Amino acid sequence: MNSIDASLLRQAAAAAAGGQSFPAGALYVVATPIGNLADLSLRAIHLLALADAIACEDTRHSAPLLRALGIEGKPLLAVHEHNERAAAAGVIERLARGERIAFVSDAGTPAVSDPGAALVAAVSAAGQRCIPLPGASAAAAALSVAGDAQGQGFVFHGFLPAKGGERAQAVQRLAADAHTAILYEAPHRIEALARELAAACGERLVTLCRELTKQFESVHTLRCDALPPWLAADANRLRGEFVLVLHAAAPAGDEAASAAHDRVLDALLAALPLKQAVALAVELTGAPRNALYERALARKREAD
Repeated sequence: MNSIDASLLRQAAAAAAGGQSFPAGALYVVATPIGNLADLSLRAIHLLALADAIACEDTRHSAPLLRALGIEGKPLLAVHEHNERAAAAGVIERLARGERIAFVSDAGTPAVSDPGAALVAAVSAAGQRCIPLPGASAAAAALSVAGDAQGQGFVFHGFLPAKGGERAQAVQRLAADAHTAILYEAPHRIEALARELAAACGERLVTLCRELTKQFESVHTLRCDALPPWLAADANRLRGEFVLVLHAAAPAGDEAASAAHDRVLDALLAALPLKQAVALAVELTGAPRNALYERALARKREAD
């Protein structure tokens, strides 16, 4: 983005959001893109230009984003997981002077697996206002394309513990919880996590999202026990940043019915288009259409 483009963008942001209220003496918690700069909202652009200072998880990471927007020369305050509580005192002093402070993490929504919660807690305890500017979140993006029709709410886990004993316990808790679960994982541990989920969760569905919003974004849903060989089939599937959505577990009494439904769906899918196969399966089994449709999609994905 060149300086002329950035200037026009800031003008558009000011036109769209400039008439809104941006109180002084407030901490603005600003979501930033997780990979695609175009996901940054006009309101966020205007606030970043308006802010008296910008608190950043990593100033080196945030500086290029601000340069791309033509926003330079503002004080950048380092507020990260190692100094968050201590740095909060400086932020509170600035707020008390009536400054507008924006807080951004390296990507996505602050305080969702990233720093921010301790800062917000300290600012709130000091009687200062905290204002959210919503936007990109890897967890929400992954959940929106998982198609977990059985899910009734979800549990966000982020990164599981790296150490063996703690990690094993965390995986067992995942397996015992029937709710939808959202996980983050690094590329060097994705194969290990796949093996752990395969062993603990077996037939439960999992949606693997790789490089969300970026050029090589991919989303794939399959059974947990099919995940390790699927990853091993193509080295490119091991690259990038990962978000996994472990689908809600089927009710305890539904395993036999689910197996029977799978047999019906497999036979119909072999001969009919998906929608026709699902419609006929509904008539034959009496099962809910949404559940059968989700299962049919999963069976087709597993076969691809």
